[in-house]
Amino acid sequence: MNIANATVLVTGANRGIGLAFAREALARGAKRVYAAARDPSTVKLAGVVPIQLDVTDAGQVARAARDCGDVEIVINNAGVAELGCFLQDASLDATRRQFEVNFFGMQRMAQAFAPVLAAHGGGAMLNVLSIASWINRPLLGTYGATKSAAWALTNGLRHELRAQGTQVTALHMGFVDTDLTKGIDMPKATPDEIVRIALDGLEAGQDEVLADDGTRGVKLSLSTPTPAYLAAA
Repeated sequence: MNIANATVLVTGANRGIGLAFAREALARGAKRVYAAARDPSTVKLAGVVPIQLDVTDAGQVARAARDCGDVEIVINNAGVAELGCFLQDASLDATRRQFEVNFFGMQRMAQAFAPVLAAHGGGAMLNVLSIASWINRPLLGTYGATKSAAWALTNGLRHELRAQGTQVTALHMGFVDTDLTKGIDMPKATPDEIVRIALDGLEAGQDEVLADDGTRGVKLSLSTPTPAYLAAA
């Protein structure tokens, strides 16, 4: 799927990885880039079209699909993370909040924009996932569960959308230096380098992009007798 001359929509595009996606799409010659954010006034990147979009709001998602009917590439980047494990989240509220954005928000976007993409020959959808799709630790236990679910969603969408010619690409990576990982003392990639690898993969037609060595190692371990998700931290 070529980005040059395509119309792209990026959710959570006001900062971090989403901002990097919007900037790189412009650099690759996208015809139009819709930069979606809960508060569009926070979108400061020149050359994009800011739109209001909270992926937890079904009405706003439906309106975006109606108003942005020229979209050919959807980048489902919007996400939230809260520190904590399953036993710590006694009220389950943190788990629900994260699922609402990271899983149900992505599903809403797919349901709303699948017909839009079909109208333009299929187009493409890129879902931002994580190394946490496969490996879970107490620091981000509940967050990891949402990314595992989003991986399953992405794999299912790939089959459901095949008949209409929609390319579905999953992006997995480790820690990236954004507000979402602020306070986590771990080696981090930059948003720009992750996004370049992701869009290279999208343009090459890859189903899955593993954007760093750590992620590739974890994925490779899944079929071994000692998969990474069983190892103690």
